[in-house]
Amino acid sequence: MLLFVNLNKFVYFCVMNNMIEILKGVHPGKFLQREFGIRKIKSGQFAESIGEYPQTLSAIIRGRRAMNTPLSLRIEKALGLEEGLLMTLQIYYDIAEEKHKEVKVDSPDLSKFRSALFWDTKVEAINFLEHRRFVINRVLERGNEEEVCEIIRFYGRDVIISNLSLTSKSPFENKVKQNLKKYLRYDA
Repeated sequence: MLLFVNLNKFVYFCVMNNMIEILKGVHPGKFLQREFGIRKIKSGQFAESIGEYPQTLSAIIRGRRAMNTPLSLRIEKALGLEEGLLMTLQIYYDIAEEKHKEVKVDSPDLSKFRSALFWDTKVEAINFLEHRRFVINRVLERGNEEEVCEIIRFYGRDVIISNLSLTSKSPFENKVKQNLKKYLRYDA
């Protein structure tokens, strides 16, 4: 019997760790929003049932407010969730946000890009890591020498090659291939 209990704890531990791995970087409010949807729970009524202001829970669900320990314990108990799950999600979310701040410091030299290259968005608002495929392809399709060289400096050869989207339907296919050959000595 003891072996069975320990095996169950081990299996549960593995499942929880796998779930945390999947949810790393997700705001606990997004997780709650999904849980409420699955369980068909109205957040306002739930907030009142655990002695919390509906506005507080709403702000957490929308990602505008961080989860705190006392509230997370009340929510976990009421929903039958593993104790510490929501605070663990909050910590991983905070880590991801901090890393995101660090990344913003390490971005390409924006002064090297013409505003016409990113006519459909503000270049300062681009997350160069999350949208690298878009940025790389846009610059290789329409960029001048200075812009292409800056992207190569920032991302490096391997990242550029692995994020290419070459399609024969693109009117810029030949331009992309020329830039790859000229600047990276790569035949696509």
